Amino acid sequence: MPELNFKGKEFVYNHHLAVPHRPLLPHPDKSVGEARLDGNLIIHGDNLHALKSLLPMYAGKVDCVFIDPPYNTGNEGWAYNDNVNSPMLQAWLSENPVGIEDGLRHDKWCAMMWPRLRLLHELLGEAGSLWVTLDDNEIHRARGMLDAIFGEQNFVATCIWHKNYSPKPSAQYFSEDHDYLLIYAKDKAVWRPNLLERTEDMNARYDNPDNDPRGSWKPGDLSARNYYGEGTYPITCPSGRVITGPPGGNYWRVAEAKFRQMDRDKRIWWGEDKNNIPAIKRFLSEVKAGRVPQTLWEYNEVGHTQDAKKELLSILDFASSDDVFITPKPVALLSRILELATTEHAIVLDSFAGSGTTAHAVLAANRRDGGERKFILVEFEDYADHLTAERVRRVIGGYAFQGNQREELLKKSLTFTDLKKADKLLDQIASIENLEAHRFDRIEKTVKNGELLVEGVKTVTERADGLGGGFTYCTLGDAIDMDKMLTGESLPSFEALGALLFHMATNEALPSPPAPLPEGEGSTTVAGCGYLGESAAFHVWLIYRPELDFLKSREAALTLARARLLAEAKPGKRHLVFAPAKFVSQKLLEEEKLPVEFAPLPWALYRVERPQ
Repeated sequence: MPELNFKGKEFVYNHHLAVPHRPLLPHPDKSVGEARLDGNLIIHGDNLHALKSLLPMYAGKVDCVFIDPPYNTGNEGWAYNDNVNSPMLQAWLSENPVGIEDGLRHDKWCAMMWPRLRLLHELLGEAGSLWVTLDDNEIHRARGMLDAIFGEQNFVATCIWHKNYSPKPSAQYFSEDHDYLLIYAKDKAVWRPNLLERTEDMNARYDNPDNDPRGSWKPGDLSARNYYGEGTYPITCPSGRVITGPPGGNYWRVAEAKFRQMDRDKRIWWGEDKNNIPAIKRFLSEVKAGRVPQTLWEYNEVGHTQDAKKELLSILDFASSDDVFITPKPVALLSRILELATTEHAIVLDSFAGSGTTAHAVLAANRRDGGERKFILVEFEDYADHLTAERVRRVIGGYAFQGNQREELLKKSLTFTDLKKADKLLDQIASIENLEAHRFDRIEKTVKNGELLVEGVKTVTERADGLGGGFTYCTLGDAIDMDKMLTGESLPSFEALGALLFHMATNEALPSPPAPLPEGEGSTTVAGCGYLGESAAFHVWLIYRPELDFLKSREAALTLARARLLAEAKPGKRHLVFAPAKFVSQKLLEEEKLPVEFAPLPWALYRVERPQ
């Protein structure tokens, strides 16, 4: 398979492995509802680090990933921020932001995207799918990277989103009216898109002129162009007319015996006069419950860019559309993706969250079908709280918004004659303003595509009902640093260390967030061992508190008595116990036939002296 090469690839090829684990820190004051790491999440921080932090709990669990990365047009002002250990890539940090004059901007974009796509691939479940919006600037490079990471065989489709409803007069060559939507499956042999709901127009094509008890049907062509060895027989109509064979260059699509059987079953339509070329009756009750998705997505079905801006303006208190400094996607577009890619219990991840459209669409989908989909958003920019999360807060709780009611007062195609009589036309407009101004807040006059439009506009205040739900707002904590742990300078929480150790030891996602090891016993502890969860091979335990005195004490060691209690508490699998020390040999454990294995913490914490 051809390989995509870009400057810096050798340095970022496995960079995702070197990214440190940084625990997620919930902020209850910025959240809606109970702060919990296994529910909806909005994470403010670098998406590379955030994706790495999600691995312990979500590796192989995400059902749908949607990302809207920088298109790399040269005008976005995005920055390359990855701290890769390479002098060349370090130099890139001083050349930010990435602009149109940057001769390496495509290399930088690939270097930025590669490790993030690697982590997204790890987070996706086997039946999961990835959806990426792009334009012509980087789609071909994205295909090369995704073919390498997901496998060329797991490419599903490239959809065309018709994002503009009118051409741009300022275009120098062509008005670019579409974006692309790349779709990859984690495993194409497993993944299938859901069918779309059938439209009223589709169902309206079915009728029942012969009152068939099986219900409405529509005629289907009996002939086809594909060669069929038994498809050249003559047919006699009920009227007596003989059809010597299929139309020239065509074949009957069923064998003669099958055709006779279908006719006896009244599945052949001969026309009102019983003299037509026969057609196959295709019953509405026998067609698929939905429609197969197509690769052309029109804006009248999935929205356009102006829709997206209006949605955002209606929810948030921007002074004007000029304040919308991002390029949001319409809710209808994300709703279509969710309709195709998710079930009611799916986990949806968006690591370039922007204005939070993905969360809005997830909440709306849950409201429609009573589902329990969860969203995880990641946003690096400063607006993560006051824009991304604030939009979701308002969508959850409901919000007041101002809308415009418009009434057309004059619509006229302009001709050269109108221009010669401009005074008369202006007088007509002035007269309309004098007569109608009292009914509206303002009169708007526009000329577009050679057409004059005068509208009365009245601003009305309405309220959108809340969609319900909640989320936890998180930031990224300090990286778990071995050197700092050894000195006692930084000891991670039980939850952060437990999640990391479980994933490292099992290469699986943690079933649920681990509970801290309490002073006394509890539902998550046995003999002072904190239970992390069950993997395919082990029950995993951790003896740990972020306290040096505890870690140096006998309480923090695996003992024979503890091993016996663990084996008795959760039989059926081996037990993996992380602890700073053990006071029992593996030989003795085996002699007593205890399925317990000791896993020393990666750091000799029990030897550390308290820093002065």
